[in-house]
Amino acid sequence: MFEISELKEQKLPELQEIAKTLGVPKYRALKKSELVYQILDHQAANPKAVASIVKDLKLAPAATTVVEESSKFEKTATNETKKSPVEKRRAPQRPPHKNQNPANKKQEAEKENEKVAKDDTSTAKTVSESKKEETATKQPAKPAPKPQHPKHAKTEDRNKNARQPENPTEEKAVNGNDNSKGDQQESRNENKQKQSNPNQNNNAVKNNPNQNNPNQNNANQNTQGNKDKRNRYREPDYEFDGIIQSEGVLDIMQDGYGFLRSSDYNYLSSPDDIYVSQSQIRLFGLKTGDTVLGEVRPPKEGEKYFPLIKVTKINGLNPNVVRDRISFEHLTPLFPEEKFKLAEKQSTVSTRIMDLFSPIGKGQRGMIVSQPKTGKTVLLKDIANAIAANHPEVYQMILLIDERPEEVTDMQRNVNGEVIASTFDKEANEHVRVANIVLEKAKRLVECGHDVVILLDSITRLARAYNTVQPASGKILSGGVDANALHKPKRFFGAARNIENGGSLTIIATALTDTGSKMDEVIFEEFKGTGNMELQLDRKISNRRIFPAVD
Repeated sequence: MFEISELKEQKLPELQEIAKTLGVPKYRALKKSELVYQILDHQAANPKAVASIVKDLKLAPAATTVVEESSKFEKTATNETKKSPVEKRRAPQRPPHKNQNPANKKQEAEKENEKVAKDDTSTAKTVSESKKEETATKQPAKPAPKPQHPKHAKTEDRNKNARQPENPTEEKAVNGNDNSKGDQQESRNENKQKQSNPNQNNNAVKNNPNQNNPNQNNANQNTQGNKDKRNRYREPDYEFDGIIQSEGVLDIMQDGYGFLRSSDYNYLSSPDDIYVSQSQIRLFGLKTGDTVLGEVRPPKEGEKYFPLIKVTKINGLNPNVVRDRISFEHLTPLFPEEKFKLAEKQSTVSTRIMDLFSPIGKGQRGMIVSQPKTGKTVLLKDIANAIAANHPEVYQMILLIDERPEEVTDMQRNVNGEVIASTFDKEANEHVRVANIVLEKAKRLVECGHDVVILLDSITRLARAYNTVQPASGKILSGGVDANALHKPKRFFGAARNIENGGSLTIIATALTDTGSKMDEVIFEEFKGTGNMELQLDRKISNRRIFPAVD
């Protein structure tokens, strides 16, 4: 039986020869270490069959010695018949002839062929030995091609003494031409010779120690190098999978896959997007708006995005918990029960007055109604800071639609909360997309039991954006508002609710009135009855520079 130490000492061609005799499948594609274990596995699976083959392989060296002794007597005959005319010119390099009869030569050759035919395994062993000697001595194992014109060979043999003093340069030139012409023939002869009489290779090496053919050596080295390249698999030097953890809000496409959008780009498409596959979305029951934290890997060749490979948290909770959640539409809405403390830490005059006249509870759907430039945005900022200071458990989002860019910067620097903005220089499509993903994110957080506050400035501008995007239905209300355009902003504002058994969504929105636009009046009238809290600011008081402008 084979031992692992014996197999590891042997070279790859020898192991492949053993694997071939044992019948190991796909042995040529394996590396040396893999091939060793494959042979051992095959041995463990078929111990009896392997034992008989191993005996034959161990008997092979003895058989080869007998064959070598018998072949010593026919050295000159084999060399003469197999050599090309060019090699026969090298008379000084050949050993002296031994006296033999041609009849004896034929008998010995027949005996030898019979022995080889009887023991196939011994031939395999001798082939591997001949390969060893080739690599050790770096001498040609291939004989030159058979002469196509035997008559010329005989005449050259007779006249070889006369040709001996010729220049060696001529010999080399002829030899080079012969090699280049007879490459294909060489390969055929080599295969034939290995099958018929493998010991001739050994004899050629022993008898002609001074013959060096660099072309053959190079060919052997090239074939071995190609085999090594084919069998060798380069392991990657570094593995970057799972090093980076990244977070984003899931935006699912129509085709079923999705992207984690970055808050740095207001949840619009960006270079920081992380690809989430359809199978992952199904596996974890993900929806648009889910905040996913997970491990990513660098994109491979042909990939654009960093793909998500492992989901760690969904909306701050374990993925197993989130998978079985109840959807937002099926949760039970209640009136607000718990009041926000606006008049304690970081309170201002504005927040104290609001706490007196229009207190805000968890799940409130409130509106701050006023004319332009009466201090709505500053009041919203004060409310945001008061909630952040007194209620750290609340997740706060400030959504600015169609506002000035400098207002956005001021809000980002002075408010302790997430600011998402789409300024007035952006298209209506972007306003709508940003508002949708913010609402979906809030709903997903509420499904997981969180308290969420959205401060929207302003709902009038958002309704205008929805009206612009809405395809024409043919029914138009006064002021140029499409009949179906106000459904989506109503759905946004109507999402605010207190949920039974945990979770709430509070929306405080500002609305414009008395702008002189009929559209704004229609929008305000539509939203007037939907809220459950309303605070009106007075233009006269704000003109006197008294803030907050609450009468």
